[in-house]
Amino acid sequence: MPCRFGSSPPVPRPLAIAIALALGSSACAGEPETAAPESTLQVITVTGASEARSSASASKLDLSIRETPQSVSVVTRERMDDFKLDNANQVLANTTGVTVELVETERTYYTARGFDIINFQYDSVGLPLVFGNSQGDLDTALYERIDIVRGANGLSASTGNPSATINFIRKRPTAGTHASAALTLGSWNKRRIEADVATSLNAAGTVRGRAVAAVQDGDSYLDRYGAKKKLAYAVVDAALGANTLFTIGHVFQQNQTRGGMWGALPLYYTDGSPTNYPVGTSTSADWSHWDTLTRSSFTELTHELTSGWNLKATLTRNVASSDSRLFYVYGTPDKATGAGLFSYPSAYDSRNTQTLADIGATGKFRLGGREHDLSLGVNWSRSRLSDLSQYGRGIGTPLTSATDFTGAYPQPLFDASIDGSSYEDKRKSAYLAARFSLGERTKLLTGLNATSLDSSGTSYGTSKRRAASETTPYVGLVYEVAPNVSTYASYTEIFNPQSETDLAGNTLAPIMGNSAEAGFKAELYERKLLLTGAVFRARQNNTAEQAGMVGTRSWYRGIDAQSKGVELEASGEPLKGLNLSAGLTHLKVEDSAGKAARTFVPRNLLRLSTTWRVPAMPQLKVGANLNWQSKTERDQGEGIVTRQDAYAVLGLMARYEISDKVALALNLNNVTDKKYLTSLYWSQAYYAAPRNASATLSWAY
Repeated sequence: MPCRFGSSPPVPRPLAIAIALALGSSACAGEPETAAPESTLQVITVTGASEARSSASASKLDLSIRETPQSVSVVTRERMDDFKLDNANQVLANTTGVTVELVETERTYYTARGFDIINFQYDSVGLPLVFGNSQGDLDTALYERIDIVRGANGLSASTGNPSATINFIRKRPTAGTHASAALTLGSWNKRRIEADVATSLNAAGTVRGRAVAAVQDGDSYLDRYGAKKKLAYAVVDAALGANTLFTIGHVFQQNQTRGGMWGALPLYYTDGSPTNYPVGTSTSADWSHWDTLTRSSFTELTHELTSGWNLKATLTRNVASSDSRLFYVYGTPDKATGAGLFSYPSAYDSRNTQTLADIGATGKFRLGGREHDLSLGVNWSRSRLSDLSQYGRGIGTPLTSATDFTGAYPQPLFDASIDGSSYEDKRKSAYLAARFSLGERTKLLTGLNATSLDSSGTSYGTSKRRAASETTPYVGLVYEVAPNVSTYASYTEIFNPQSETDLAGNTLAPIMGNSAEAGFKAELYERKLLLTGAVFRARQNNTAEQAGMVGTRSWYRGIDAQSKGVELEASGEPLKGLNLSAGLTHLKVEDSAGKAARTFVPRNLLRLSTTWRVPAMPQLKVGANLNWQSKTERDQGEGIVTRQDAYAVLGLMARYEISDKVALALNLNNVTDKKYLTSLYWSQAYYAAPRNASATLSWAY
């Protein structure tokens, strides 16, 4: 059965109009943020290869990455532009320790250290991923960088998994006027236009604005699939005084897909042998579509006190809706005849509304003759989901060679039956983090996060009522063994309330877990190259795992799992003109009996990206990225195991600056035309994109 869905100069007039329209859109959603003017913003410190050297993603304190007692990776704007990482899936697929599980064309899961990533932040303010996976193609044109903190983030997010936290740092207004535009043409009729303009909105420069827009359209290597995307982002900073900044922003993204897949391809025949379809095979019908609309609005007020303390308050509202008509194919085909597949058409509509508030303060205090750092605050969120599934006539109709993968199945009336969800999730948290200077070389980072959660409502006949609260501690120690070398160790706990039910219909108890790691961080080559290494152990108890069906209802059991492993990463500019980001991960994931668990997660990962500005021709930059992972498998039951061999995917890029304002870039992806499955997270899967290319003409002012 298919899975449930619920799971400086004056501003030019065009920019002023764009900002006004964007900010005046309907009551919207949004995501949190980081401040704006240079005096109050939590800005990144940049050295060498444009790699961020500080981040507040792990602790709410703006610490250098070397001073942060956890593994932190940063994907910069430059790297996104070089390799045309235009959506979050592409960014995270090129990030140390992260796997991207593309289970369908429009739904994605992410994992790190063996567990699902469900903690997301925008400008260091958390966004609860209450309802499961990520839907739609999240465009990256509006982000300045993306931070990935691996391990549990016990200070800024107590609920979640001991996997990672993804922090999206949005672009902000700048002093002076800056503008850029780009046109991309690519395989399968891809067309993309994007623009980015920042300028002062008054003569005094106390009001600044920035607007980003992108439009993308194209077909696909998948049969019948195509996607259109529109993005608009506008943000305004207004200085209300010498020490006070008010920010307001809005994000609009619309995704319209035709031929989107619900579920994916069967992976084995009735005799247990693996299927091997052409790369472009799709289960969608000609009439299938899956459209999503996201609107996000946020306001932010920051104030710098004379004592050096900073106060920050954020209010965010997100509204995400979807409309779809989809065709699911289930069953196990016979190898000789192809018979054994059945139809499951359905129409699905949903609306997810989130309101979030966060108030915090950061500053310094003196104790014992030394200066220390402190961050504290509270946040609140409310998430509401309503969805409706309208099941089509003809569910269970046997498919033939004329209707199974051809798209020819006729669109039915969607009135066979109706089901859906209506529930609400509320979360309240208080957090406190302090970094004590125990000596010239020793820093202790400690704190706690107290969170309570309350949910109510129903989803597909199952109660979503749950209530839980927990206080999770965090402790980390950093010791500077040399001026540019540190060692560290950290430990934190998490808990994650869950709504899945057991065989009797009772809600499972919350997931409990912890994360510990120890490692080193070294800044080499005049601090232009950051080298890090870590050993880690993550534990998660009572995680819901599907155990069976009662009619159309899935029931779950709680399982325990532990992962442990090693990570190595290097990022920066070891040689003039050579930018490097390389990460190697090795892990083991086992259940409480010591048996391999979550075998769809690769045990070894290599992520490599490098660019080189050719000395003899400084206008030319060339580069390559390589993503490799070891074999994975999935036990399908009854002695049938689906295996995905180890594979590597190579990408190449070249960028030539025609003038100081105009450049032409070429990108080639999957150079070796490797055929592989996108995921074994589910019992179905589809194939990744074959070799493809794009050309981008860009302009900057």
